[in-house]
Amino acid sequence: MSKVVLITGGSSGIGKSVGEFLQTKGFVVYGTSRNPQNYPESKFPIVALDVTKPKTISTCISEVLKQENRIDVLINNAGAGITGPIEEIPDSEIKRNFETNFFGPINVIKAILPTMRIQKSGLVINVTSIAGYMGLPYRGVYSASKGALELITEALRMEVKGFNIEMTNVAPGDFATNIAAGRYHAPVLENSPYKATYGNTLKMMDEHVDEGSDPQQMAEAIYKIIETKKPKVHYKVGAFMQKFSIVLKRVLPDKVYEKLLMNHYKL
Repeated sequence: MSKVVLITGGSSGIGKSVGEFLQTKGFVVYGTSRNPQNYPESKFPIVALDVTKPKTISTCISEVLKQENRIDVLINNAGAGITGPIEEIPDSEIKRNFETNFFGPINVIKAILPTMRIQKSGLVINVTSIAGYMGLPYRGVYSASKGALELITEALRMEVKGFNIEMTNVAPGDFATNIAAGRYHAPVLENSPYKATYGNTLKMMDEHVDEGSDPQQMAEAIYKIIETKKPKVHYKVGAFMQKFSIVLKRVLPDKVYEKLLMNHYKL
């Protein structure tokens, strides 16, 4: 019997690539979007879901269960970028980012766990970010929201293991997607003390996304995780230096690592 996969944020970028690849491997795939009517050409069904609105989460899961009677794999992929000097980002935008990147995935997990318990099986894959392993300048809110999701997954893994439910994190580096277009950018203010350094960093971040890896790498990595009997706690997918930066953070003194980051961002 083909496994049923639900991918939040499955209408574009990494989610779309993962869904299309899993379909070629024989999985039954459902994606989600806040506006599914905008994706009539999708190769798999797109169901309405906004991770910040719990009612849409329960409605989406009920709809998939009505069609398939089970959900074997949840891929928490929906997320939002945010950049800016922390001093200048409005509190409302910081809270909105955490609603999407942290509370949203938790609410989807909470909604799907009862079904997986009844099935006595299930796999939850949380898409985080390599940025979640370190506090990056002008990406501090994004780093914090993704880092929080990494940590809470570690706890959840242990809590649900007794129900034969597996949980893991996949942290991508920079991939060539449209994430930069949907990211909240704090404006580069003319009279800001951060004008020069933030402006330069913003340009560098956009270049990294434009020159990023093919999302197909994420699709293949997630397929391998699904096929793995006992997934690891953490996976990292991306360019060698991006993954190696996590190793460096672990082995270098804090101030040496901080200096490396500041040199990289020309701060």
